[in-house]
Amino acid sequence: MMPAMAQVLVREESMSGRELATWVLPDLPESITARELVRLRVREEVARANVSGAALSWEKQADAACEAFYRNAFVLLAGQRQIDSLDEVIDLTVEHTVSFIKLVPLVGG
Repeated sequence: MMPAMAQVLVREESMSGRELATWVLPDLPESITARELVRLRVREEVARANVSGAALSWEKQADAACEAFYRNAFVLLAGQRQIDSLDEVIDLTVEHTVSFIKLVPLVGG
């Protein structure tokens, strides 16, 4: 018997709530850690960039994204709930949208 699969709508937003990008990550397990989700998202983005000849390493980019999470470079929301740890498990049978909100420091702040 095959495990049940889920999909999630990934939204990238600015601090003001403006949508910058959106896409679907299909064929995910019903529950996933935030770290796994960040890494999958980065892997998909790098694959798209590499089609254009970028030649990026998705593993290095994923490690950098995880470090950026802990530096508060972005906020991760599962539905309306803020994710505080990359070890937090997200139930994709309940949360169908995940938002990455880029935080931009104020000049001189």
